[in-house]
Amino acid sequence: MNLKATLIGFSAILMWSLLALFTAASGKMPPFQLTAICFLIGSLPGLAVLAMRPERLALLKQPAKVWITGIAGLFGYHFLYFTALRNAPPVEAGLIAYLWPLLIVVGSALLPGERLRWYHIAGALSGLVGMILIVSRNGVTFDDAYLVGYGAAFLCAFTWSGYSLITRRFEAVSTDVVTGFCLATSLLSFVCHLALETTVWPQTHFQWLAVAGLGLLPVGAAFYAWDYGVKNGNIQLLGVSSYAAPVLSTLNLLLFGFAEPSWRIALACLFVTGGAALAAKDLILRKNRAVAQPAE
Repeated sequence: MNLKATLIGFSAILMWSLLALFTAASGKMPPFQLTAICFLIGSLPGLAVLAMRPERLALLKQPAKVWITGIAGLFGYHFLYFTALRNAPPVEAGLIAYLWPLLIVVGSALLPGERLRWYHIAGALSGLVGMILIVSRNGVTFDDAYLVGYGAAFLCAFTWSGYSLITRRFEAVSTDVVTGFCLATSLLSFVCHLALETTVWPQTHFQWLAVAGLGLLPVGAAFYAWDYGVKNGNIQLLGVSSYAAPVLSTLNLLLFGFAEPSWRIALACLFVTGGAALAAKDLILRKNRAVAQPAE
């Protein structure tokens, strides 16, 4: 396992934990408009690299299946997520959509060279419990009237987990292609914005800074880091650790005064941390054995 790649992948989770904070600070821009702008900003670092090293443009020449997977993953996930939120209560839709880390852990058994252990599943379930504690603080009620939204949320979970697992099979494909995925997602989101939304611009410099922060980190650099991590790192550990995002997100909201502390948050942190530690059992034991082994 490549520890460096796993840590790079985990940095995407840290950046995604800023999503709610930056979104709350970005004003009332409709979701597809915000997505279009953020993914355009997110493509800029990749475009800068390609401008400085034009020889890397050749790396963008990839089979159609790579482009279809990437665009379907980034744009498809956001389209389905927004559809779910428009057609179902956000708590229930969020719970269903956030099944993707568990699906990644379980689905990793289908990948060549990967071995799924009981503690991977147990760690993912522990993380799921922690996530539920965070997002369901006001209760959860599933209603047949919201089946369209629930269905979109399920597809959302399968889309992102499928994208992550299939990306693992494209480990020889350079992360430079994420730049193209971001540009395509920005364009498709802009089309959806024109068809479905009314344009609303940020009203203050602070809101524009929040939009820029979204584009540079959770809707930008995070996708480059995740691509590299799932291709080269421990995908089971990354899947389990993904449940840290909503917990860290809540802690960020607490820090900046957008939420109130509670026992539920502390318990959620315990479940998520314990689940990640359980999933990382092999890594921890291997490191301890290496430390204990005397030098020759």
